[in-house]
Amino acid sequence: MNTKRWLKPVMMMSAMGLVAAQANAYEAGDWIARVGAIKVAPDEKSDSIVLPTAPAATVLPGVSVDNDTQLSAMGVYMLSDSLGVEVLAATPFSHDISLNGVNIPAGDTKHLPPTVSVQWYPRGNASGWQPYLGLGLNYTTFFSEDPSKELTDALGALIGANRVALRLEDSFGLAAQAGVDIPLNDRWSLNMGVWWVDINTTAKVKTDVGTVKFDVELDPMVYNIGLAYRF
Repeated sequence: MNTKRWLKPVMMMSAMGLVAAQANAYEAGDWIARVGAIKVAPDEKSDSIVLPTAPAATVLPGVSVDNDTQLSAMGVYMLSDSLGVEVLAATPFSHDISLNGVNIPAGDTKHLPPTVSVQWYPRGNASGWQPYLGLGLNYTTFFSEDPSKELTDALGALIGANRVALRLEDSFGLAAQAGVDIPLNDRWSLNMGVWWVDINTTAKVKTDVGTVKFDVELDPMVYNIGLAYRF
């Protein structure tokens, strides 16, 4: 995990929270709804891709995955004045996948990353800004994986493939987060949050010649900004 990428937004959120002074105490039994814009920025590490060709194998230096921003929706139930359980959802993210080392797109995919976290609010029963830290579990499901025409043509030239399909395995891993609710009044707050999510997948490129598999660690930083409402 890149420590600098993690600390910078946390420090910014804390500095903004220090200026908030309106009442916003959290109590056991409260429900908090958050909506906003959420960005997934993968910090991917990819295995090399070995294509079986004659007389020797062709090795490509893995793939890269671009960022995407969607709408977020989060619900929090306060188990106590300082502990809450959050469920994170979002509209489907869409990512373009590119082959490293060659100037062609590999394809695209969509994913949903529902995440459940236990959150600690050190100032939950006090008025003013509400910072929190969370730790939870993420399940990422990939769907609508489509290989590009450029990839299909390249595999046809390299290994004689006529049909190409792309498949990404679902992922289950840890998620760590930090955030803050900055009160606008007794019910509404400005919310900012950042997550690091452990997302690992195995990519399978299936052809009529054979199947190539390689592992990709996505491990994205996730950034959210929006509004929170306390019931």
